[in-house]
Amino acid sequence: MIRVLAAAIALALAACASDGPGAQRSAGDLDKDATLTARVKSAIATDVGARTAAAINVEAFQGTVQLTGFAGSREQAERAAAAAQKVQGVRSVKNDVRVRSSS
Repeated sequence: MIRVLAAAIALALAACASDGPGAQRSAGDLDKDATLTARVKSAIATDVGARTAAAINVEAFQGTVQLTGFAGSREQAERAAAAAQKVQGVRSVKNDVRVRSSS
């Protein structure tokens, strides 16, 4: 009985392990990523302004942050990435922010 219970616990813990974006993740991992996303979004708003930050989407996964969306200039996009990189817990930033055409 104890062996069956131990095996069930081990199996449940293995299911929570995260090997990539498609893998199951624990509630703690989801909370960490959500907290990191909010902190990065706040840092971007502080650095480049709330209007630009509203047009930039932030997704965090185990310390990797991906930025997508639009900025008014290349400088704003680069500043957003730099602000994200400074947030504690960010290991890397993938900056896919596009510059909105002025026409």
